[in-house]
Amino acid sequence: MPVKCIKAFISGRVQGVFFRDSTRQQAISLGITGHAKNLPDRRVEVIACGETHNIDRLINWLHTGPEYARVEDVSIEQIKIEKPVGFYIR
Repeated sequence: MPVKCIKAFISGRVQGVFFRDSTRQQAISLGITGHAKNLPDRRVEVIACGETHNIDRLINWLHTGPEYARVEDVSIEQIKIEKPVGFYIR
């Protein structure tokens, strides 16, 4: 299966609402590796690598996020990196 890696920036009400941990749970359930971290400008950055169809499923989920999130914008770019091991919150 082809592997796809992305970098996503999610803005809106995405910090303090379990966005990173919920993203980690989604990623692990889809066999995706990478990380999610809060940025100083109140966005969340997600690096994710996995099978293309699972990355597409995660991208769809990022547009909604967990229950208390209010996603306003998601920007995605495909990147070339060595596939990370595991999925971490930073």
